[in-house]
Amino acid sequence: MSERHGIARGSTSGPVKFSHADIVKVMLGVMLCMLLAALDQTAVIPAVPAMGRDLNAHAQLSWIVAAYLITSTISTPIYAKLSDIHGRRKLLITCLIAFVATSMMCGAARSLGQLILFRSLQGLGGGGLTALTQAVIADVVSPRERGRYQGYISAVWATASLSGPVVGGFVAQNLSWRWIFWVNLPVGAAAIWVCRRGLRRLPLPARVVKPKIDVAGMTLLTVALSVLLLALGWGGVLYPWVSYQIIGLAVSGAVLLRLLVYQERRASDPLLPPRIFASASYVGNFIVSTLASFLLFMCLFTIPLYFQLARSSTATQSGFYIAPFMLSSAFGNIVGSKWGQHFGTMRGGLRVAAGLAFFGLVWLAALPPDTPPWMVILGMIITGPGIGMSLIGSITSAQNALHPEDIGAGTGALLVLRAVGGACGSTLAGTVISGANRAASSFETVYVIAAAFAAAMFIVAVRMPNTVLRSSMHAFSVPE
Repeated sequence: MSERHGIARGSTSGPVKFSHADIVKVMLGVMLCMLLAALDQTAVIPAVPAMGRDLNAHAQLSWIVAAYLITSTISTPIYAKLSDIHGRRKLLITCLIAFVATSMMCGAARSLGQLILFRSLQGLGGGGLTALTQAVIADVVSPRERGRYQGYISAVWATASLSGPVVGGFVAQNLSWRWIFWVNLPVGAAAIWVCRRGLRRLPLPARVVKPKIDVAGMTLLTVALSVLLLALGWGGVLYPWVSYQIIGLAVSGAVLLRLLVYQERRASDPLLPPRIFASASYVGNFIVSTLASFLLFMCLFTIPLYFQLARSSTATQSGFYIAPFMLSSAFGNIVGSKWGQHFGTMRGGLRVAAGLAFFGLVWLAALPPDTPPWMVILGMIITGPGIGMSLIGSITSAQNALHPEDIGAGTGALLVLRAVGGACGSTLAGTVISGANRAASSFETVYVIAAAFAAAMFIVAVRMPNTVLRSSMHAFSVPE
């Protein structure tokens, strides 16, 4: 591959200009990657019971989902940093090949242990798809113009979120759960072909000195996140939250994170460069992104349970009831992107988004048990755009605050904490509902807590710098 890009390795040439046609080619590859990862995750969940019946295993089924979550989360920042060193295209294609190969292995699994192992390996590829697609977008579209193309991404997310559970349930009931994984083969092959052709002109890293891999940082981050995610997954399920097992895992994770901070400060080429956290704009968006993910997964976890437990709806009906929330969230993605394109800054949009989320969650918390379903749906429609705007606005604004050579590392750090925030949101919601014996009043408590986090998100958005979104790929703006 030739080094035809903005700042080639050892080159002093100017940045390559991407035409609309060039960007569309890149976006097509990105959308296929996102569709592949999103459909796999959303389609697996409703098929888990069928997997247990077929493999004659009914314990530890949650690890089919948890194994993928853990490995995809811990690999996200590692792939992102490696892409800053070696470039996005080759690494993304490698992740696609790994994802397709492990999907085939999952479909051929003959025991629950094999399936969990193969799902963990699949997560190593899936983590790269998540991180690298976001970094690729930042490589070819300036933050100010990203709204022009973000609608494509939002459409893919909405399609996967709505169709994934339906497709997964249908396939598991009428065909075999193994087809959920085997269908990744033709989709993955198409994604590999499109990415090989469409991503040829992506910029290569601008590095004159040979980079050094931060092996110690990667190891510490991997072990720390694994320990913390295990604590979240096991707490209140296998062990009580106040048990020595969970407390020991939490303390161990905190110690490992402290060692990671020490390592990153002394490393010559750190996995998570401390300089990215010196930007108040990046840190503010980093926090908003984490809180928005926390609220998203809290809602995704509780809305179906609310309709099943408090409204006596069937599982199928509750799946349809969550559609308005998912569609409104995708609409919020589009509005957030257009906001940045129109106003040239995201702080005002994040304030509006946090306010909408807060108002919608307060609405849901205040509804009496016998309220008509349409009022519940209205609360979801108010909350969804606020969360969607926060998610897309925060990542766009955070990438805007990063130097080009830190795009991968900064995006990876944001995405990994977003994943941890989502895990915390669903875990906290599950703890509150279970602790109240799944009474209707427990959902009010969940939404009161969620509203408090939305208020915190609003405060962060108020206090963060009002950084102007760049209209070019390499020119930087300063906060107003």
